[in-house]
Amino acid sequence: MQTPVNPFKQALVEKRPQIGFWLGFGDAYSAEICAGAGFDWLLIDGEHSPNGLQSILQQAQAIAAYPGANAIARVPVGHGDVGTTYIKQYLDLGLQTLLVPMVDTPEQATAIVRAMRYPPHGIRGMGGARASRWGRYNNYPKEANDNVCLLVQAETREALDNLDAIAAVDGVDGVFIGPADLSASLGHLGNQGHPEVQAAIEDAIARIIRAGKAAGILTPDETLSRRYLELGATFVAVGLDTNLLVRHTSALAARFKDSASAVKPGSAY
Repeated sequence: MQTPVNPFKQALVEKRPQIGFWLGFGDAYSAEICAGAGFDWLLIDGEHSPNGLQSILQQAQAIAAYPGANAIARVPVGHGDVGTTYIKQYLDLGLQTLLVPMVDTPEQATAIVRAMRYPPHGIRGMGGARASRWGRYNNYPKEANDNVCLLVQAETREALDNLDAIAAVDGVDGVFIGPADLSASLGHLGNQGHPEVQAAIEDAIARIIRAGKAAGILTPDETLSRRYLELGATFVAVGLDTNLLVRHTSALAARFKDSASAVKPGSAY
């Protein structure tokens, strides 16, 4: 059996915009509902959601049933021995694309690239498990490196200072701007719409593209999503399952209960 080509990575290479959706419930049933909506990619969040390896696997399996929907997972951490272990385990589950949070330096990015790849180009432990369909993908160890896709998150002032060097690292396929943490790092906690934050995001997108890499971001604000796409961002998540449920349940209750408070669109990672 042939090792599957990573369609999401191929789309980034071809600069085809990919519209995504964030999964925070930690539940395969809701993930399947979202997978049928028509998004290009769905992010299973292992950092800020109640997910373990089993629930991540179940959600990836549910998403796989829907052609055109690509499962991506965010590891809790990508640095050091703990990060290397998470990366190995997530890849062994069969996920081809990983998002790694809080990458501040090119040295960190380089180490994460090595964690993603088998020797001699990296240090990923041999095993493969479900990723190789338990050995049924005969050439998986030789083909895996070409099909994994690494997205690193730039979400601090330090990351912006090092952005050009991070984006230049061979093996980094895309850089994702984390607007919530970035706004906090820039001194505007909870205010992602602050002019300084938005200027930094727009500048970052331009620098990532100039480096020849894909730029990504998440925002439930439709106007901002369209703005980032116009600027050339390639992978943009336009909503979160938790955010949608909060907004719409609160709005429904408010229509029948005068005491219910309105809920704003909310934050993004």
